Amino acid sequence: MKILVTGCAGFIGSHLTDRLLEEGFDVVGVDDFNDYYDPKIKEQNLQSAKKNRQFKLCRKDVLDFTSLEEIFKKEKPAKVVHLAARAGVRASIENPLLYAKVNVAGTVHLLKLSVDFGIKQFIFGSSSSIYGNTKRIPFSEDDICDSVISPYGASKRSAEFFVESFWKNYHLKSIILRFFTVYGPRGRPDMAPALFTKAILNKEELTQFGNGSSSRDYTYVDDIVNGIIKTLEQDLDFEIINLGNNNSIALRDLIKAIEKVMGKKAKINEVPMQQGDVEKTWANINKAKYILGWQPGVKFVDGMKKTSEYFCQF
Repeated sequence: MKILVTGCAGFIGSHLTDRLLEEGFDVVGVDDFNDYYDPKIKEQNLQSAKKNRQFKLCRKDVLDFTSLEEIFKKEKPAKVVHLAARAGVRASIENPLLYAKVNVAGTVHLLKLSVDFGIKQFIFGSSSSIYGNTKRIPFSEDDICDSVISPYGASKRSAEFFVESFWKNYHLKSIILRFFTVYGPRGRPDMAPALFTKAILNKEELTQFGNGSSSRDYTYVDDIVNGIIKTLEQDLDFEIINLGNNNSIALRDLIKAIEKVMGKKAKINEVPMQQGDVEKTWANINKAKYILGWQPGVKFVDGMKKTSEYFCQF
């Protein structure tokens, strides 16, 4: 089977691409290698995949509908995993127009082409940011999601509505996967695990937003990839499914975990919470267990050890 993966050079996308190739799939990867962070990192992410004959890389932007159409026409993928997106809550506040274009319009491009070319399944990588500061803990898929507080979260929720509408109107079988704070090797350099590891390694101050009580449901990248693979094995009409660790870790405990791995104490500069940041994320994963037969397998302490060791190489 041939799978089209958008955002293939990114953090999750590159791990998924490697895994699909290992399992014998043909993979068509789409990525524009934008400069949100150093494109050289993305090139490095695909080093292994580019050596595999079953992988084809298309350096295209999801906003370029004509180029995407040519890819669908030529490659004839059976399924689409759409991971390409502008990421980052804080950056979305600075440039909401870009986030609306890429995350919403780009998704609609992929949906339209998936209908036109008879794609058997459309998997959309969404985010826990769509829950915002909802009061119901843990976050469940049937939440009405009326507490979104960032343009990034709003763009992902808007894209979700389009995915659902294409299922209802065009019968495009679709699964929305809501990822919860994914971490691991190849993680984005602007995320806390990378920033904190490098700060502690270099004996520099790390910036802690708030008093350290805010918390996230950190989910190791291999577990997320396993969830996507299990989704590809399903024949479902439409579902929204959380993929998280079902365990919210406080920021202060994240720092302690990295200190333990590094064997060094952090120098902490505490600053006020940033606009758009939520207080807590925590996934209810009952649906993932029931529908996909999935649950996370990597303990936070083990995943953070692998993550910090990876970032110490650079």
